[in-house]
Amino acid sequence: MDDISDILTNEARPKADSTITVRVIKSFEYRTHRSLVLHHLNLESTTAADLKKTILQTIQTQSPWKPYRNVTLDTFKLYTHAHGSKTTNLIVNLDHDEWIIQDEDKTLADLGFENETEVSFFNRDAYEKFKLNPETKWDP
Repeated sequence: MDDISDILTNEARPKADSTITVRVIKSFEYRTHRSLVLHHLNLESTTAADLKKTILQTIQTQSPWKPYRNVTLDTFKLYTHAHGSKTTNLIVNLDHDEWIIQDEDKTLADLGFENETEVSFFNRDAYEKFKLNPETKWDP
């Protein structure tokens, strides 16, 4: 067996027991988002539809998510994989529209998810409007 320090974190856990981070986006213009870290997720049996159901249930039942209850969330887009390059946008990739999840019946593993994958979850109409004019209204 390889030394543990030689194993990449995305390969350190089996697909049947992975951790992913979901960036739930409320507003692109104001960069309003909240991360949901899901542990012990079976990527080989969980579909994108199952993931959506889990996230929406969390939003409806846990008090920290109350501000997100009035947002229509309908689209997943891969943000990055472990050890992959990240975009300059802090909450969503504006390029690579092919990373938008089209088939919610596929398993997460079939969609390219692996341990430590990050995915954005948002309203598709708001995303398309933001892409046309990607200016933020929040100044640091």
